[in-house]
Amino acid sequence: MVPNDELIRIIDLLNTTYESEEAWHGPSVVEALRGVTPEMSGRRITPNTHSIAELVFHMTSWRIFCVKKMQGDATFDITTPEKNFGALPDKIDDFEWEALEMELSLSQEELINELDKRDDDEFLEDIVPGRDYTYYDMLHGIVNHDLYHTGQIMILKKALTFKGAGSQFADDDEDEYGSPYGSSQEHDDYY
Repeated sequence: MVPNDELIRIIDLLNTTYESEEAWHGPSVVEALRGVTPEMSGRRITPNTHSIAELVFHMTSWRIFCVKKMQGDATFDITTPEKNFGALPDKIDDFEWEALEMELSLSQEELINELDKRDDDEFLEDIVPGRDYTYYDMLHGIVNHDLYHTGQIMILKKALTFKGAGSQFADDDEDEYGSPYGSSQEHDDYY
């Protein structure tokens, strides 16, 4: 039997990125989402940015993609904006936010469970069904994907918290981009 040392390291990376409170890179996904309210999750800082709720949906979608590919599904894909970021309302209620967080958590569990079924590292060099990259690349990709979107969530959370904390800008004040949050030049200190 081929050892599974690399698989164990990948599972550890996936878990650390998702939920560790001691990740060297900074907040995990779970830490970044801590304190996000349903109202906050649906808000955008500018019209052309995603909301936190959409980012959570997106992260879930790509975990499901990985699970489907691990199960050998060559045709599964995320080809539409609705499958990628969801068709979510701007106002997210408690139930919707709880469901989004639960789906993300369940998709993480499902991915780890799928990886736990593997006995060795050999599959990591196999090509993902319907793609031109390996499972190794896909699994490291989901780790990097989480880090990227966790950073976005942290910035959105700070911007939304700043706006909600009674900043000097009234709700109807807008910057040159139509955002009520002020331009980045005026508020670099809150990032």
